[in-house]
Amino acid sequence: MKKFAVVAAATIALVAVAAPASAHVTVNPKEATQGGYARVAFRVPNESDTESTTKLEIQIPEDTPVASVSTMPVPGWTVTTTKRTLSTPLQVHGSPVTEVVGTITWTATPGAEVKPGQFQEFPVSMGPMPKADQMIFKALQTYSDGAVVRWIDLPSKDGSEVEHPAPVLKLVAAANPSATPAANVDVSLGEKENNTLGWAGLAAGVLALIVAGFALSRTRRS
Repeated sequence: MKKFAVVAAATIALVAVAAPASAHVTVNPKEATQGGYARVAFRVPNESDTESTTKLEIQIPEDTPVASVSTMPVPGWTVTTTKRTLSTPLQVHGSPVTEVVGTITWTATPGAEVKPGQFQEFPVSMGPMPKADQMIFKALQTYSDGAVVRWIDLPSKDGSEVEHPAPVLKLVAAANPSATPAANVDVSLGEKENNTLGWAGLAAGVLALIVAGFALSRTRRS
């Protein structure tokens, strides 16, 4: 019983520590492809028992700028963006891009706040995604009492949990183009199989018509 009590107490303590750590601003999905366009959503849970979330500010990392950033309307929320000038232009489809979005800010209208026990997602489309291992978005979450939670802590080098982690989007290299022909082979084989089944069905139908005609002929003779 004593061992059981120790294990139970340790488990409860672990859950108590882990629960608050999981309730932070995140980006979903957590992975995107380098060079492509991605649709991500910043998920904002409300951690207060009494106050509501009224504003969210997301900073596009300066070391991994993105040429195109657009937002999806969120009912009851207004959105504004601020731009910054790049010292080194991005090359997109052969054209230089010198100005990009630096921050995105969503503000709730009365009645649309993220209330206690709720969460809200803020979708964004962006690209082409930079050729880097990850993008770290610093986020500022404002509550109705004026308190601001700064989700800006960078991931620790040893992998330990930080107090206010910034949302992290992993970036992976595009799939090997050499895998495409195999997919085409599968499709063509499938088409050939479908064609074979089609001809077999047609032959069966013709045979059925011949048998029916023969039976009808014998009936008329009788």
